[in-house]
Parts: sequence; structure tokens; C-alpha cells
Amino acid sequence: MLFFNLSAFYFFYFAATGIYVIFLPKVLNDIGYSYFDIGVVLAVAPLMRFLVPFLFLKHIKLDSSMFTKSLFIAILGATLFYLTINNFYLFLVNNAILAAALSLILPYLEITAISILGKEKYGKSRLFGSIGFMVIALVLAKLLTNSFVAIHFYLAVIILTVIFSLLLLKYDKKNDVINSSNESLNFFKYLPFWLALFFMQLSFGSFYNFFTIYETDNGISLEITSYLWSFGVVCEILMLYFQAPILKNNLLNIIKFCLAITSFRWFLLFLFPNSLEIAFLTQSIHAFSFGLFHSAVVIYLYSIYENKKLAQQFMYGVAYGLGGFLGALIAGKTYGESLFLYSAIFAFIAFLSLFFMKKKILN
Repeated sequence: MLFFNLSAFYFFYFAATGIYVIFLPKVLNDIGYSYFDIGVVLAVAPLMRFLVPFLFLKHIKLDSSMFTKSLFIAILGATLFYLTINNFYLFLVNNAILAAALSLILPYLEITAISILGKEKYGKSRLFGSIGFMVIALVLAKLLTNSFVAIHFYLAVIILTVIFSLLLLKYDKKNDVINSSNESLNFFKYLPFWLALFFMQLSFGSFYNFFTIYETDNGISLEITSYLWSFGVVCEILMLYFQAPILKNNLLNIIKFCLAITSFRWFLLFLFPNSLEIAFLTQSIHAFSFGLFHSAVVIYLYSIYENKKLAQQFMYGVAYGLGGFLGALIAGKTYGESLFLYSAIFAFIAFLSLFFMKKKILN
């Protein structure tokens, strides 16, 4: 039952993410938001993911009570989309509240997944998140006739995410191994690693926030663009299913490879913006850019920090939070033909930073 509930949680959580990153930029563009406005709105969510973990260093405990409160705040935030989407400032505040709640949910349950399922089954459960992302991409591409269609779907999948999150709470209470310790996080010991996470997600700012607009501006239809998103997710799913033997190797070397091939991926998008074939090729690399990279990072952090929940929170905060925040702002400001050239440079910096890791911690 745990595997089913966890897989269902991943499915609906990342279906919500799919609506947010694939269709929300297009919806906002259609109702009159500028490219920079879109970048600012989408930057708020990762900014909150970065800021919220600092509250848990001393002031707040990430326990089942706090987790439950965040779930219901998420439903409230998604509901308020109906009232705020046509006002830039209200929508900005609404996104901040929603993002603060969502920033607690995934890190909390990732520890449940890893500690109970282990390396072998974690990927097979996590791949249902990729399926949810892909399904929503295919469905909404055909049904998105106005902004409220996307909002209807978003609220529905958030509610379903909350339902399965609540069902998973009992597993957290039964497993002492996933309870947070009082150990503080030493960032400086693994500073090159944290920098790599940051620059990797900085490079994804163009992709997560503007890939749909970039492709449609270069002559590819919205429906075909949704197929591109889905194809990338299929490749990711295959990697998540078969990655267990790969993850038995040196995790830092795996992460280095993922960073290098991601830089190549963005450079291809820069060189061939009008090529559908190249677009599909770059999407196939998502198996490494996200599928293998994310699993290797999550498991590596789990192995080096005693305070595992807080480590996962800061991973999402530093990488998807601060990196995503600045990535969205930079992408909104630099949108144009050189958009993915900047992404390629950022990913390459992430790759280079890992060469400064001390040999004694390259395990």
C-alpha cells in the first residue's frame, strides 16, 4: 500500500508541476503578461523554496503537524488562483504563499521514499511523477481553450496530491530513521557540490519557464511542443526504471556526466532553434539532466548528512529555489536567440565546480 500511495502522490504532485511549468507561462502570456512579468511571477516559487528552509534551522520544526498545515495552505493557494490571476501583484503574493506550502511537501516525503523503499524501488515509485507530468502535458494541450481550464486542472491535482500526502503520514511516524536529527548542515565542507546544484538549476531557468514559448516562437505548434515535453518525460521514466544498477557506481562521477551532457543539450537548442529533430534529441537527454541527476543527488545527500529532511529541504532550496529563482529572472530578462547559450554556460560552470571537491569526500 505504501508503494501505491507514494506513487500516486508523485503522480499528482508532478502533474501539478506540469501544469505550472508547461502551461502557466503560455496562459499568462495570452492574458497580457510581458515576458519579464512572467519571469518575475515564476521566480517567486523558487525564491520561497530557497527562503523557507532557513526557518527550520532554529525556529520551526518540520513535523507532521507543520506538514499537514502546509497541505491545506496549498489547497487554499490553488483556489485563490481564480481571484488573483488577472492582477499581477495579487497573483505574485498568491504564488508566494502557495510556493511556501509546496516547498515543505516534497522534501518531507522524499525521505520516506528513500528510507523505506531504498535505491532499488525509489526510482520505480518516483517515475509515476514523470508519468503524471507527461499525462497532463498531453491532456491539457488539447483542452486548453482559456486560462480557467488550466486553473481547474491545477486545483484538482493539488487536492489529490494532498489526499495521498495525508495517507503517507502514518509511514513517517512509524520509521524513526526518517526523523530529523539536531545536526546542523555544514555547507562549506561540500561547497563545490552545492554550487553545482545551484548552477545546474540556474541553467534550467530557460527550460522550465520559457521552453514552451521558445519553441512556439520558433515555429513549432503548442501541440507538438507538448509532445516534446512528453517525450522528454518518457526518456526520464525509462531512466528512473532502469537506473538502480547505475546508481551503485560513484555518485559524483554520475553527477559530473549529467552536468556535462546537460550543457551540451542547451548548446544544441541554441545552435538549432528551428529544428524539430534537434529538439527531440535534446529532450531525450532529459533522462540524464533530470532522471539520473536528481536520483544521484538525492541519494548522495542522504548518505552524507545526518539531518536528512533538512538536507533535502536545502537541496530544493539552494538548487530549485535560489537557482530556479535567479534562473527565471535571467531567462525573462535575456529571452531571445541567445537564451539557451546562457543555459549551456551555467551548466558547464556546474560541471567544472565538482572538480574542486576534495578526494576524500568523492564517494
